[in-house]
Amino acid sequence: MNGDDTRTDAGASGGETRDDESRGDETRGDGGTRTATVRTTHADAGLVAAALAPDETDSMATRVDGDTIECVVERPTTGGLRSTVDDHVVNLHVADRLVERARTHLAADDGGRPSDTNTDTNTNT
Repeated sequence: MNGDDTRTDAGASGGETRDDESRGDETRGDGGTRTATVRTTHADAGLVAAALAPDETDSMATRVDGDTIECVVERPTTGGLRSTVDDHVVNLHVADRLVERARTHLAADDGGRPSDTNTDTNTNT
């Protein structure tokens, strides 16, 4: 995310926006879900989103629009929502750092630096 914008909007679906603390982390009786939307901007949003795809669950819907990644998470419990959003944000940070480091590495290679690839195929060493 590297200084990029991160915004999370959370609320309950079905028009209800308050969480009754007496229910704790139990599923709400009305069958509703808790929803959070995470929007982030990245230099290469498509690549960052592709890196996140293997870790996504059925409770997540992610889309890319230009330099923005939007992930909507729906979970039946507040604790589950919090855990999923926390995991997603950590994964976003890691993916974004990897993409930035790869760009830096590729830019350095363009500057005439020798390749880090070992092209020596001699196995008699």
